[in-house]
Amino acid sequence: MGLTYIEGKVSSNGSRSEIVEFLVDNGANYTLLPKSVWEKLGLKPKRSQGFILADGTKFERAISECRIEMLDLEGHTPVILGEEKDEALLGVVTLEEFGFVLNPFTRELQSMRMRLA
Repeated sequence: MGLTYIEGKVSSNGSRSEIVEFLVDNGANYTLLPKSVWEKLGLKPKRSQGFILADGTKFERAISECRIEMLDLEGHTPVILGEEKDEALLGVVTLEEFGFVLNPFTRELQSMRMRLA
């Protein structure tokens, strides 16, 4: 199985921005920004959230939000404020906000069928 990466521009209030290469992770709920990125953007924690890894490890991380531009779209999304050595991840919440899903067979992003009800 291959990995899928996508480049995006993240910003806080439009004043500071960074180009980030995200690993598309359809097993992650939220998008994660590495510490070096969110600190440059000046993001501040808004709340904390508990998480569990596939191996059962539990931990808590701070959550904030930022603006993301990718695939000719832009919008706000919640982000996990990562720690040292964390890799940038693009999670399912952000993908769905932008109307995309990761095709598990081709490992490509494709438009999702939107349902009203």
